[in-house]
Amino acid sequence: MTVSERQRPRTKPPEVRREELMDAAQRLFLEKGFFATSVAEIVNAADVAKGTFYLYFQTKDDVLGALQARFVERFCQKTDAAVAAASSGSWVRRLDVWMQACVEAYLDDVALHDLVFHQFQPAKRGMKRANPVVDQLSSFLAEGCSEGAFVFSDVRLTAVMLFNAMHGAVDDCLAEGAPIDRQKLVGVVADFCRRAVGS
Repeated sequence: MTVSERQRPRTKPPEVRREELMDAAQRLFLEKGFFATSVAEIVNAADVAKGTFYLYFQTKDDVLGALQARFVERFCQKTDAAVAAASSGSWVRRLDVWMQACVEAYLDDVALHDLVFHQFQPAKRGMKRANPVVDQLSSFLAEGCSEGAFVFSDVRLTAVMLFNAMHGAVDDCLAEGAPIDRQKLVGVVADFCRRAVGS
């Protein structure tokens, strides 16, 4: 046994192994497509035994669900970080920053977004309602209301409409197929949101 073999851990923490399986699946799903990828290919790419896969996931669909949850978690982390960095600005400025972070995060990972959301067909209303990004925006708007910066008759529905406006604008630009002027898109989205909140 070599020194490097003695130093290499024989097992990895479960959370590390799970992430490695997810990373391998994500690469393969993006390269080959979800349906064309087998569990055997995932375990080969992750360099684990097939039985290891089933310690963490029952099916490929479970992996896809985990990838979706991770995508949303990372998306929210990006928007949280952007708003935290702008915490000294006005509430409207912070809303602009939140929307910009959303547009940028979506455009930076379009292929992954489409993979983790468009494979779940038909779309389920329950899944749409349990949207952590909308929850995040709702909390932001509610805090702004408590500070007297915003006034809404229904904070959650306002968050739903603002989120869907942003999402729809990005989708429309992507569907056009032309290069996207991010600065212009962010400006249009932010302007719409400012008008919607009455600023």
